[in-house]
Amino acid sequence: MAASVRCFLRSGKNAVSALGQRGFHKSAPAAVQMMVRDALNQAMDEELERDERVFLLGEEVAQYDGAYKVSRGLWKKYGDKRIIDTPITEMGFAGIAVGAAFAGLRPICEFMTFNFSMQAIDQVINSAAKTYYMSAGQQSVPIVFRGPNGASAGVAAQHSQCFAAWYGHCPGLKVVSPWSAEDAKGLLKSAIRDNNPVVFLENELMYGVPFEMSEESQSKDFTIPFGKAKVERQGTSITLVTHSRYVSHCLDAAAVLAKEGIDCEVINLRSIRPLDVECIETSVMKTNHLVTVEGGWPQFGVGAEICARVMEGPAFNFLDSPATRVTGVDIPMPYAKILEDNSLPQIKDIIFSVKKTLNV
Repeated sequence: MAASVRCFLRSGKNAVSALGQRGFHKSAPAAVQMMVRDALNQAMDEELERDERVFLLGEEVAQYDGAYKVSRGLWKKYGDKRIIDTPITEMGFAGIAVGAAFAGLRPICEFMTFNFSMQAIDQVINSAAKTYYMSAGQQSVPIVFRGPNGASAGVAAQHSQCFAAWYGHCPGLKVVSPWSAEDAKGLLKSAIRDNNPVVFLENELMYGVPFEMSEESQSKDFTIPFGKAKVERQGTSITLVTHSRYVSHCLDAAAVLAKEGIDCEVINLRSIRPLDVECIETSVMKTNHLVTVEGGWPQFGVGAEICARVMEGPAFNFLDSPATRVTGVDIPMPYAKILEDNSLPQIKDIIFSVKKTLNV
C-alpha cells in the first residue's frame, strides 16, 4: 500500500515538473483595430499634449467636435485657446494660421474639405510655401493644412476634387495622402513636427474604416517619414501604384486577378511630394509592367508624373509594355449616382487596365 502511494506521489510530481518545464501556451495579443478618424484624433491629441505651441483651428472643430468628428473631445480637453472655431472664411483663418506659424506657433489648419482651400490658395502657396525660400532659410513656417480631399458621395462638382496634383506641383510644400489608420497617425505626427508647410490630404470615405494597428504604431513616438512609399502587397506580374482610398481598390482588384494567375504588386504612395521614385522603380524593374491608379483628373495628374519619372529613369528599359493610367474622368463631377460611379475608378476598371497592359 505504502509503495503504491509513493509511486502515485512520484508520478504526480514528475507530471507537475514536466508541466512547469513545458510552460503554458500563450496566445498572441489581439490586434488593436482603429478607425482612420480615431487615428487622426489620437495623433493630434498626442501632439497637442507634447507641444504647447500646437493648436487646431477651423470651421466647427471645437464645440461641434469637427464636421467629421475627427477632433472629438479635443476642445473639452484643451479649451478655447488651442481648439478654435472660426467663421466661414478660409482666406481669413488660413492667413491667421500662417501668421501664427511665422510667430513660432505650430498651427493645424483644418479645411472642411480641400475644395474650400481654393478660397485660401494665396495663403497656402504665396504666404506659406514660398516664405522659407524667400527668406533664405531664416523664416520657417511650421503649419499643417489638413482635411478631406477628393470625391466623397453625392456632393457633386464643387465638393469632389482631388488636389494631390495641384499641391504636389508646388515647391515649398510637402504633400501626403494616407490610406490606413497607421498611415494617418504616423504621417500626421510627422507633419505637425515638421518645420515647414505640409498639405495633409485625407479622404472622407475612409474616416470610418477600421484598420489593424501594429504595436509600434501605438507608441506616442511613432512617426512615418515623408517620401517613403509602402508595398502593401508583394507581386511579380505587374506594379500598381496608388494613394489614399484607391489602395483598397487596388488590393481588391489584385485579389480577383490572383485567381487568374496574375500576381499584382500594390504600392501605397503615402507621400505625393516628395515622391518615392526609388520604390516605384525597384518594383517596375521586378514586374516589368506599370499601372497607376488615382481619383483625380488625368491631365497633369499624379499618374502622369509617375509615368514621366519612370520614363526618364533606369526602370524605363525594363518595361515590357507601355505604362497605363487609371484616373477619374476628365469632367466636373456629376451629381447623379450612376454618373458619379462612372466618373471614378472602379475595381473593374483596374482589372481591365491590368489585363490590357499584360495583353491577356
